[in-house]
Amino acid sequence: MAVLPIRIMGDPVLHAPASPVGEITDDVRTLVADMFETMDLAPGVGLAAPQVGVALRIYVYSYEDDEGQPWRGEIINPELWMVSPEPGAPDPDEESEGCLSVPGERFPLRRSDRVRVTGIDLAGTPVSIDVSGWRARIMQHEFDHLDGVLYVDRIDDGDWKSVQKIAKKRGWGRTVTSWTPGVDGFES
Repeated sequence: MAVLPIRIMGDPVLHAPASPVGEITDDVRTLVADMFETMDLAPGVGLAAPQVGVALRIYVYSYEDDEGQPWRGEIINPELWMVSPEPGAPDPDEESEGCLSVPGERFPLRRSDRVRVTGIDLAGTPVSIDVSGWRARIMQHEFDHLDGVLYVDRIDDGDWKSVQKIAKKRGWGRTVTSWTPGVDGFES
């Protein structure tokens, strides 16, 4: 297994739809193992293949709830269904999220509180996940990556302007296109 560089906003692979996985090969298995290692070291609760420069419809997730219950897995070629988010502005204390491709930043974003995700796992076994709360947020966030959407693409205009200033100041998308967990010091 290897820790992979995580692409930063502005990298073209993050802003284009990913391709479906045609066959689960040893390369796909290695990629998923590397994604878990990278996500864990970052540390993150999810990581999509485009974030490590691979334009395939795969993401991994790992989350421990308030009761300490682990929840971890991978989804290949996912489909997402969700209930409409409640109207209104997001609560900055309860609905802020971050992204390993926008390291060190958090912004409020309203998401659906319940989703269903289907796809397959590394064994080719069908997966169906019905979740709510933060688990639903994680599923939506990672699924967005597969469609070339970063969470900052969905935030309000004022926060979007802040993101643009941060990106310009840090050289994201121009001189800085990735960071490596355990090396570059962007770990949360």
